[in-house]
Amino acid sequence: MAGGGLAAPAGGSGVEFEAKITPIVIISCIMAATGGLMFGYDVGVSGGVTSMDDFLKKFFPVVYEKKRQPDNSNYCKYDNQGLQLFTSSLYLAGLTSTFFASYTTRKLGRRLTMLIAGVFFIAGVILNAAAQDLAMLIIGRILLGCGVGFANQAVPVFLSEIAPTRIRGGLNILFQLNITIGILFANLVNYGTAKIKGGYGWRISLGLAGIPALLLTVGALLVVDTPNSLIERGHLEEGKAVLRKIRGTDKIEPEFLELVEASRVAKEVKHPFRNLLKRRNRPQLIIAVALQIFQQFTGINAIMFYAPVLFDTLGFGSDASLYSSVITGAVNVLSTIVSIYSVDKLGRRMLLLEAGLQMFFSQVVIAILLGIKLGDHTDNLSKGYAILVVVMVCTFVSAFAWSWGPLGWLIPSETFPLETRSAGQSVTVCVNLLFTFVIAQAFLSMLCHFKFGIFIFFSGWVFIMSCFVFFLLPETKNIPIEEMTERVWKQHWLWKRFMDDDDYNYNGVSRKEGKSNGFDPTSQL
Repeated sequence: MAGGGLAAPAGGSGVEFEAKITPIVIISCIMAATGGLMFGYDVGVSGGVTSMDDFLKKFFPVVYEKKRQPDNSNYCKYDNQGLQLFTSSLYLAGLTSTFFASYTTRKLGRRLTMLIAGVFFIAGVILNAAAQDLAMLIIGRILLGCGVGFANQAVPVFLSEIAPTRIRGGLNILFQLNITIGILFANLVNYGTAKIKGGYGWRISLGLAGIPALLLTVGALLVVDTPNSLIERGHLEEGKAVLRKIRGTDKIEPEFLELVEASRVAKEVKHPFRNLLKRRNRPQLIIAVALQIFQQFTGINAIMFYAPVLFDTLGFGSDASLYSSVITGAVNVLSTIVSIYSVDKLGRRMLLLEAGLQMFFSQVVIAILLGIKLGDHTDNLSKGYAILVVVMVCTFVSAFAWSWGPLGWLIPSETFPLETRSAGQSVTVCVNLLFTFVIAQAFLSMLCHFKFGIFIFFSGWVFIMSCFVFFLLPETKNIPIEEMTERVWKQHWLWKRFMDDDDYNYNGVSRKEGKSNGFDPTSQL
């Protein structure tokens, strides 16, 4: 598993950081990425459970009755605010908890924050699986949401900080790969539990979320914290020892001094959230926020949350709808693996632009097919057209899975400087969960009112976000995190005007001048 080689040159200093791909890095990243497995399972399981009759009869009898009425519109069978709240409450809780997670990530470390996430997940799973009424069900989802807030805050930062620069993209995408595996696992579980007689299949579906919850908790107990986090909290010797261990070499002094200097700069920042609003941090903030909004408005969560409901709505029948969602889940996993191998070779921009074209085309085709072939009260699509819809959904999902899915998390986690990284990641997670909540809460109602036009709505957003990438998103592949300012932001046609050198002066010495004049950053700690 170990391999030699040098990371990309470190910007202004002209130093190359030596780093082997050590087993401890791979193992740590796999352990940490199980947070994505938990998140993905929660995303995937809710759609399947909400299409199960036994679950609806117990918690949402109004929806169950409406679903059985033959004269009800194909697009409005599941239009119910309470049912949407079951799905979306998780994301509202995650949105709130991410601000607390920002504090723990900075003050207690990335590792302990992941452990807290695991504890929240386990508590939520127990309540959900044992739920006797709607209140118990919603409280369980809220606890799961708190786990999502803490995990999504800590895991991408952990992965970006522990990975060698040249494979940072691929290792960071392990988080997204685990999300897709979690979704597929949930779809397979739902497909099996939907056939269980006796009315408790949904409990098994919700209870099996305990497996990834335990994996994350055990993983958080076993991994080491990142050198960045240890140095940031003043544990210089421990940070240096961990850096030597994860890089597999004794030649870690240049990278160590770079991290110490970044930590010195970070300590000057007393209010990271206020600092985020400063002019020099505006490009990173704008891009992070835009990526999260755009990620949700691709329409992916509408499909992933409600894939079984959506296919059932389109007349596929319960078995066929769950089967179709398993297919899309498998496509999701395989396409994310494509991203792991291509993101550090082709770059972030290329993947996003290609995927934009593919997603736009597939959504327009789906809208045309449904508009022509599926009326309000048509029993179902013919077999040929139904297969074509599934193929187009898979085309859309595959494009998302190697682009906006993983890169929506990767790019923000690698662009913020250390002094605002935890606050920046907190805003990233918060915006993501806010718009995930909006889509989850509104989708079934939008489907009812827009009908097939829902796909035209999302394709319009795909066009807008592709234009954003083309004009405003710089390439960040193979750039060391601490060198983003010099090598990315100061070179971009628009963002360079936000990068005033004066903003980078601390104690009268700029970061770049300090290195060239032999300034010892450790003396300031």
